[in-house]
Amino acid sequence: MASGFFAILDDIAALMDDVAVTAKIATKKTAGILGDDLAVNAEKATGFLSSRELPVLWAITKGSFINKIIIVPIALLLNAFFPAAIKIILILGGLYLAYEGVEKIIEYFFHRKKEGHEVVKEIKQDGKDAEKAKVKSAVMTDFILSIEIVIIALGSVLEQNLTIQILTVCVVALLATVGVYGIVALIVRMDDAGYKLIKSADDKGILAGIGHLLVKSLPVIIRILAVVGTIALILVSGGIFVHNIEFFHHLLPSLPTIIKELIFGLVAGLVAVGLATAVKSIFNLKSSH
Repeated sequence: MASGFFAILDDIAALMDDVAVTAKIATKKTAGILGDDLAVNAEKATGFLSSRELPVLWAITKGSFINKIIIVPIALLLNAFFPAAIKIILILGGLYLAYEGVEKIIEYFFHRKKEGHEVVKEIKQDGKDAEKAKVKSAVMTDFILSIEIVIIALGSVLEQNLTIQILTVCVVALLATVGVYGIVALIVRMDDAGYKLIKSADDKGILAGIGHLLVKSLPVIIRILAVVGTIALILVSGGIFVHNIEFFHHLLPSLPTIIKELIFGLVAGLVAVGLATAVKSIFNLKSSH
């Protein structure tokens, strides 16, 4: 009886060892998309009042967990019974990411910047609605990026048995959420940590200097992440098109892959924004009549 129990424990330990190895390989393969995920979500989780940063981040994190709970079983089932659907879902997701990235660029270059009093008024009137909209957008973007992460992780263990596939994908999905949003939480609280250091050191000495550095660095990091996050959206979308559409994969072979992905992402985003704008205009015309 005892020997049977220890044999089960030995099998579980061997399975966990296998999962650790496959999860390490899958994590390496998803490292690029995880970096993009971090940049995008750090940018989306900032820009709120200090008291609302962590609640908003927690709301996005919960949404990310729900995304993974939905995506992982569907990805496993589709891979088993209808693998072609995964490619279609990825391409549609790529269009959404391209749309979001290009829309940000258009917003930055062509839309009038709001004056200070307009921003204050907007925050007072629509603070909660704006917060909900940003959380919804962040969760939707996370959903698309999570599909990419789960598919890449699954692709790395296709030769393994079903148990290892399930456990590996679940581990990578969990690490993606905890790791990404844990780092985002540290970033958005940099200024609070800086203020505490300054206060504890009475604004003197090395600790106060570190505190001032943290406070001054946060807005710079947020601006960098805003740019990197936007570029990441376009590159990820372009990468989806290049790797999943045969025609695009063989198009422009002399160009470096990253340039090709950027071009395809930008073009797809411009088309998506153009179509969305046309649809909105049509609906606005119909509603005005």
